Amino acid sequence: MRRIEALGVLAEETAGLPVVVTCAATSRELAAVADRPSHLYLLDSMGLAGSVATGVALGLADTPVERVVALEGDGSLLMNPNVLITGGYLRPAKLLVVLLDNHVYGSTADLPTYAARIDLGALAAAAGWTVLRAREPRALRAEFGRARRAVGPVLLHVRISVGNAADVPKLLEDPVVLARRFQDWLSARRGEQSGLSTGGKPDPSTGAAETGPQDAGTEAAL
Repeated sequence: MRRIEALGVLAEETAGLPVVVTCAATSRELAAVADRPSHLYLLDSMGLAGSVATGVALGLADTPVERVVALEGDGSLLMNPNVLITGGYLRPAKLLVVLLDNHVYGSTADLPTYAARIDLGALAAAAGWTVLRAREPRALRAEFGRARRAVGPVLLHVRISVGNAADVPKLLEDPVVLARRFQDWLSARRGEQSGLSTGGKPDPSTGAAETGPQDAGTEAAL
């Protein structure tokens, strides 16, 4: 299964969820498949998708937002494996990290990563994560459904083939604009879901339910 095939499945399965995306080819290819305000692309921030998603998941712990998803690569996770320890210790119930593992650094001539010999899923399991695995699209869809229902932190370890998709444009958006877009979407999403659960009246200007001031925890997480 190629990365872009996996991202096609994940784009369908994560509609309506906040998704934090690692840099380089993963961000570019996901944006080519489905670019949404719910996607926070971490341009030039290798190794931080899991950390950012952990903060967002903790900030949204007492909100109706169902799940926070991080899309990470093996090379990126190896730059910050401490996120597995942090997640295992803090245990954010809404955190779901999808690890797209091809055993190489896809943006630097496919140089091998340590994942060729180190099982990153086993590292996560040792730190207390629930670990699921998939290698082909049908299994990915099924295991993502299981991961979505499980109490976090959850790592879905997805084995993909080497190679980037051809003719995918660079993602040249301003990171500040992308962060603001994500934050605005998340605030509106929280309002909509709070309105559904409490019967709040929709705000005609946004379509979201009228709620109180934005939760400071979400601001801090972003």
